Amino acid sequence: MHRRFRLVAIAVSLAAVSLLRAGDWPQWRGPDHDGISKETGWTDRWPDAGPKVAWKAEVGLGFSSFVVAAGRAVTLGHGDEHDMVTCLDVATGKTLWKHRYPSELGDKFFEGGTTGTPTIANGRVFALSRWGDMFCLDAATGAVVWSKNVQKETGARVPDWGFGGAPLVHGRLVVLNVGEAGLALNRETGAVVWNSAPKAAGYSTPVPVTAGAATLGVMSAGNAYVAVNLADGKPAWSVRWLTQYGVNASDPILSGDRLFVSSGYGKGAALYRVGDGTEPVQLWKSKTLRTQLNAAVLFDGHLYGVDGDTTEKASLKCIEFATGAEKWSVPGFGSGAVTIADGRLLALGGTGELSVAPATPAGFVPTSRAQVIGGKTWTVPVLANGRVLCRNSRGDVVCLDLRKS
Repeated sequence: MHRRFRLVAIAVSLAAVSLLRAGDWPQWRGPDHDGISKETGWTDRWPDAGPKVAWKAEVGLGFSSFVVAAGRAVTLGHGDEHDMVTCLDVATGKTLWKHRYPSELGDKFFEGGTTGTPTIANGRVFALSRWGDMFCLDAATGAVVWSKNVQKETGARVPDWGFGGAPLVHGRLVVLNVGEAGLALNRETGAVVWNSAPKAAGYSTPVPVTAGAATLGVMSAGNAYVAVNLADGKPAWSVRWLTQYGVNASDPILSGDRLFVSSGYGKGAALYRVGDGTEPVQLWKSKTLRTQLNAAVLFDGHLYGVDGDTTEKASLKCIEFATGAEKWSVPGFGSGAVTIADGRLLALGGTGELSVAPATPAGFVPTSRAQVIGGKTWTVPVLANGRVLCRNSRGDVVCLDLRKS
């Protein structure tokens, strides 16, 4: 009976830990790679003074987003000729550890600093720099498990603005958007498992999608969106997609056999049918949604995202996924980003105003809005366990407590 009691106690304890961590956001665009949180029970009704601020921090120059797991929030930043992987206590904002390494600023036509986002998996943090420095760190301590420069090892061409996106951890592999159609490393050792031609990569994160018995990784190249078999890197299909300067930055969005891609610089968007063993078929093409940076979010048959470049007054829009028809547009939103949780948009504008509104094609009607941070806010807000993390390009961070009391 005593042993049975101990087993029950352990099971209850593990269940409690699981519940506490159910709202974690361990990778770019969340648990399902789609920008949607499964969280409920957070408040979208704020007082006139705005939502409760839990803490503030500073993490260095850059545009990296946050990943959150096991009470830790991790992001990247730049300062004093070094890049930094910073781990914060998500409850207090206290710095738990910081890993620094020499790195160029890379301020070509913008402030420079970090642009990719780390990934947390299996108690490790995986981070790729713009110049090919790849790190596997212990998530609890920041100790280096392994590191290497994948650009120097493979000879891959560095894109004009450096490597972008986030590492995709898939089984024993870490897949990077490096080379013409990706690169895979052994998760435990960092050894190269497969790589692609040393041509220009795009800036998106590899997105996994099931295709029969195989899992494909879909990512942008400098002139296309490509799908490869994650087991061996062999190509499955590609969609030619030419954008000015080769800036294919926003992640592809997949739903069944439909592929949605979108780029800025006046390029626009298109929907394709893919994955049936034939060449991809274009279903529609439009300039209604020109996504330069953060990918839109697909929810209930509609896409919610930013239309326009950082050099113009970009709009927040809703379009129909199947047809590309515009449902509504909010001008002057800027180059911000959206997350969706419990059927609601968390929309952070390009100058730091955060709004909450039902995710519906009927219109954008915020239930709450507040100026939560200043400066340039091109980075997507992250909701994890009732807290929202927002940052600006300078590296200022604000954590908002949206938990219901």
